[in-house]
Amino acid sequence: MTLAGAGTLFRKEILRFWKVAFQTVAAPVLTAVLYLLIFGHVLEDHVQVFNGVGYTSFLIPGLVMMSVLQNSFANSSSSLIQSKITGNLVFLLVTPLNHWAWYVAYVGASMVRGLTVGLGVFVVTAWFAPLSLAQPWWIIVFAALGAGMLGSLGLIAGLWADKFDQLAAFQNFLIMPLTFLSGVFYSVHSLPAAWRSVSHLNPFFYMIDGFRRGFFGASDVSPWLSLAVVGTSFVFVAALTLRLLASGYKLRA
Repeated sequence: MTLAGAGTLFRKEILRFWKVAFQTVAAPVLTAVLYLLIFGHVLEDHVQVFNGVGYTSFLIPGLVMMSVLQNSFANSSSSLIQSKITGNLVFLLVTPLNHWAWYVAYVGASMVRGLTVGLGVFVVTAWFAPLSLAQPWWIIVFAALGAGMLGSLGLIAGLWADKFDQLAAFQNFLIMPLTFLSGVFYSVHSLPAAWRSVSHLNPFFYMIDGFRRGFFGASDVSPWLSLAVVGTSFVFVAALTLRLLASGYKLRA
């Protein structure tokens, strides 16, 4: 019964974002292309990255992963807060679904949306610069872990927030800064030593760096260190999310 219910909720969440795919999928792809056109044109000849890698080529994996992370977070957080505000969350609360079913359905659908947008960004932007797939297994691992972690964070934000402006604050003051300061648009080796050390405290940096490793076979830190940091962060966030769901945090009066 739990598996069947989780599958039904998962399909419902997939349909929720797919029915407005022009907004949830196409719009983020367009945003990423605009970033590429602007930053690639302005900084192509001014920013030094890995040997033999042009700036535009360097930028594309960062934009792909940024799109995966932001849209994974947006899917679960927006779905839960909409259900809370409109009042239809009660129909889920009366079902026999346990916290594992909720987690699998919401985070699974968030991963699908994030990875779909990321694939769309990759397909469109790959026309602008040459890309290789030096170590594709890192691409798969970090994309999946990143999407799962941000889908879990989205659930936490959706549980905590009572209205849309609280959710917006969570995204604008936490998710957005961590994403933009993670090395999407630059290599941290180009930063002063103090800022480089600060960047290494950001778990999003390891997601971006490990993901980029899969394309170029080069990265700012060891991919195994990135895997350890991202894997540990994912386990912690997932455990916290499951704990909040199991306790009914802000779900039950």
